[in-house]
Amino acid sequence: MALEGTLEASVSTTGTGSTTVEFAFTVTNDGSDTVDLQFSDAAKAEFVVQDEGREIWRYTDGRMFAQMLSTDRLEPGESTTYDAEWTDPRPGRYTAVAELRAQEATCEARTDLTIED
Repeated sequence: MALEGTLEASVSTTGTGSTTVEFAFTVTNDGSDTVDLQFSDAAKAEFVVQDEGREIWRYTDGRMFAQMLSTDRLEPGESTTYDAEWTDPRPGRYTAVAELRAQEATCEARTDLTIED
């Protein structure tokens, strides 16, 4: 199984000054065989924001997800994207990490981001 991940982070500020970071974690099947990603709940990916290695935000903290078995099938060369949103972040320079929460597959991606004052 050959999974490749990329993570994009888009920072936006509304007219009222509220800042939001939108994450898009894309997982691509780089192998030659079909991959079935099996999940035990509705949270298919974890997103963590770190400040010099110290965790400051985690997507799943304080959230509840439906407990349901599901499968995402990726044919060779096919991709799927998992999204998350971080609202009202503090200004700073951070590293975001996304990790697939599939039962028998791993995939991770990182990106740096800056939240302006």
